[in-house]
Amino acid sequence: MLTHSQIWTALDRLAARAGLTASGLAKKAGLDPTTFNKSKRITPEGRPRWPSTESVAKSLAATGTKVETFMTLLSDTGKPAITNVPLIGFAEAGAGGYFDDGGFPVGKGWEEISFPSVTDEHAYALEISGDSMKPAYRDGDVIIVSPAAPVRRGDRVVVKTKDGEVMVKELRRKNSKNIELKSLNSEHRDRTLPMADVLWVARIMWASQ
Repeated sequence: MLTHSQIWTALDRLAARAGLTASGLAKKAGLDPTTFNKSKRITPEGRPRWPSTESVAKSLAATGTKVETFMTLLSDTGKPAITNVPLIGFAEAGAGGYFDDGGFPVGKGWEEISFPSVTDEHAYALEISGDSMKPAYRDGDVIIVSPAAPVRRGDRVVVKTKDGEVMVKELRRKNSKNIELKSLNSEHRDRTLPMADVLWVARIMWASQ
């Protein structure tokens, strides 16, 4: 039987995995920032209060987390299983045959690495080459990309254009006509691209440092 403490602890762990506070998680999920505050976990009468199913569901969606992974956070250790994800070098990502039109990994030539906490079965890894993304990412860093995760303003993303260019930027704004991207390196210019020229946009979920 689940306890109030287990559910709230799992939400705290979910927030930590996403690099957020409990309030930050609530805000990212489109909820009132106080939704997961300690004071909201007890009723005025002093009884434990459950988080709503809707708030949990929105938190999972906002962080790209599967229900199965959330269940692992209910345990005493909170350690999710190790998963193998496909890996290619960033320089290879622009070549044909590695992705479908939605940005999901396909084809041959991928290696595999073991990685914990991957909640998207379609997630993949890119190994950074060169220093054009410093100080955010350096040569040899590995980034985990989730093509299924929703992208929002402020997210770091991988963008591939229809002419094969692949770039890592911060998403400033995206609408049906254009996408505005901020460079991670001040020596490189920001970009504004017509959405008609963009093949796909995928969110970066994690990076080695």
